Amino acid sequence: MMQNDGQWIDRFEGLKSLPPPDLRAALVSGSSVVSLEEGTQIFAPGQSADNLLLLLDGTVRVQQKSETGREVFLYRVQAGESCVLTTACMLAFEDYAADGVAETDVRAVTIPRETFDSLAAKSSVFREFVFKAYSRRITDLFTLIDDIVFQRMDVRLAARLLDLATDNVVHATHQMLGTELGTAREVVSRTLSEFQRRGWIEQHRGEIRLVGREGLQRLVHSAGEM
Repeated sequence: MMQNDGQWIDRFEGLKSLPPPDLRAALVSGSSVVSLEEGTQIFAPGQSADNLLLLLDGTVRVQQKSETGREVFLYRVQAGESCVLTTACMLAFEDYAADGVAETDVRAVTIPRETFDSLAAKSSVFREFVFKAYSRRITDLFTLIDDIVFQRMDVRLAARLLDLATDNVVHATHQMLGTELGTAREVVSRTLSEFQRRGWIEQHRGEIRLVGREGLQRLVHSAGEM
């Protein structure tokens, strides 16, 4: 646990206008800044949601496992965002139904239920911050459902590669990409093989290089024009 000096508040756009001094002081004194190592299980199905998570650094991956054991990627929490599943569980007094895992080393603010409930009752600024984040993520999840049901897998995979690439390199296995897209590893492998045949990618152990980024972009754009 790290010292909480409250300077992190201004990193969250919706909290900048939280009225000083009382409400800001209540948020600072009632919260903690924590550091978590890559791979840490932050929450799991069946656990109670006792702290709202506001991410300062790193990424948290939220995914759900089906009855058949297949993992389905739901969303990532990035720096400057809150975990909307935690928000939903805290508001409804429900246990988690998904996993949250630190994809990288993470630094985050944890706001316990007592502080969360008090600020939500007293501050319209805090309530707006919570519900705006909730609304944005629900929209993202509906987009995910639409993609899974209606979009072609090659288009979805091309878009995901473009989104995940850093300096035209994606560090991911076929299984990881299958989880991201809610499909089987074998489907990802076949599609990647086709991308490689077209000269769009090169595959190496644990990474994919985008050597023909323009081809992937054309595939994604052509699907959007249909």
